[in-house]
Amino acid sequence: MKQKHTDKQAAAPARKKFPAWGAVVLVLAGVAGAGFWLSRSKPTAAANDTPSVQSNPSAPTAATGAAATNSNSDFVKLMGRWQRPDGGYFLIITGVDGNGKMEATYLNPSPIHVARAEASREGTTNKVFVELQDVNYPGSTYKLAYDPASDQLYGIYFQAALNQQFDVVFARK
Repeated sequence: MKQKHTDKQAAAPARKKFPAWGAVVLVLAGVAGAGFWLSRSKPTAAANDTPSVQSNPSAPTAATGAAATNSNSDFVKLMGRWQRPDGGYFLIITGVDGNGKMEATYLNPSPIHVARAEASREGTTNKVFVELQDVNYPGSTYKLAYDPASDQLYGIYFQAALNQQFDVVFARK
């Protein structure tokens, strides 16, 4: 009887182990997917801005609040996914509040930390300033202007690590 039991064990196919690199790939894909989902589910800064009750009689009036709303509507034109035609560089602007503070992401093609992103208005021109703070990007900046006729952002990229400036253009995608 022992012989039959041994034969059955020998006849069973050997189990293959799942390769360790496969587990790593699955974990990385899950983390990347979760990160992407979280980045898309954040509310914009403009959506979080709620008016507060002012008790100071010398505080700004409703007319001042309307001016902030108007500047915000001007900045809405800046929101979107922008790509530099000279490479895989993306600037993604997901929100701009009435004070010009922007929620922005920069990809080259991996994410680069955006330390500061601001919109401003100079005359009738919307301006964008983005400061990067990351490995190989220690204080690199974009100073851009929006051209409504071409629907492009154009301006100067300062590559701080090289101490060089480059003319750049971003087209809406």
